[in-house]
Amino acid sequence: MWDSARSPAPHEGFEVKRKGDKEFTVNIRLEMNYMPEKYKLSPALMEVLGIEVDTRPKVIAAIWHYVKARKLQNPNDPSYFNCDLPLQKVFGEEKMKFTMVSQKISHHLSPPQSIHLEHKIRLSENSPAGNACYDILVDVPFPIQKELNTLLANTEKNKEIDACDEAICTAIRKIHEHRRRRAFFLGFSQSPVEFVNALIESQSRDLKLVAGEASRSAEKEHRSDFFNQPWVEDAVIRYLNRNPVTHGPGST
Repeated sequence: MWDSARSPAPHEGFEVKRKGDKEFTVNIRLEMNYMPEKYKLSPALMEVLGIEVDTRPKVIAAIWHYVKARKLQNPNDPSYFNCDLPLQKVFGEEKMKFTMVSQKISHHLSPPQSIHLEHKIRLSENSPAGNACYDILVDVPFPIQKELNTLLANTEKNKEIDACDEAICTAIRKIHEHRRRRAFFLGFSQSPVEFVNALIESQSRDLKLVAGEASRSAEKEHRSDFFNQPWVEDAVIRYLNRNPVTHGPGST
């Protein structure tokens, strides 16, 4: 028998040797050192909670959730809860005080069963030397769980931020659109005749440029002064406001 509590330092493994010249079966029993300590539930309590082995705080919390889910808390005195038939099999009473749960479940909790392994020691030359692997379920601390939860929370926050950014961009586009419309109608209201004439002149010039007439001077368009003329701003606004043209199969 090896007791880990007597060991001065943690061990990653140990080796056991035994003299002999015959094959035999070794019975190995492992007592799990749960941290925090876990208990095996009685059949009656296991039937109620659906838990086989767990810590005392989690068992008490499971009972509290069971009471809440079935609305067994006493409305006249919230410190008590009524016991339905499964709980009566556990506690033997029709109603219970919450503070008594920890004491009452003590006789329903017992040390968890040890793990039993049967290992065949083989000595023949044509057989393996007795090496074998066994899968045992154990609770392993998950130190990155906190970081994982933080990452998931940040992911949700990033989605919210992206949604806000999209809403801001949409609002900015609407503001620019309304600003251009305001400039258009304001110019028309101040001087309708001049505004219409300038608009017709600008559109006429655009048609000539699109048609590629001989009057177009590529030399002038290469100079910056050409784009400082009054009609350029209006042409740019109308260009930005025009519907996008889809190029693809079936388009003209």
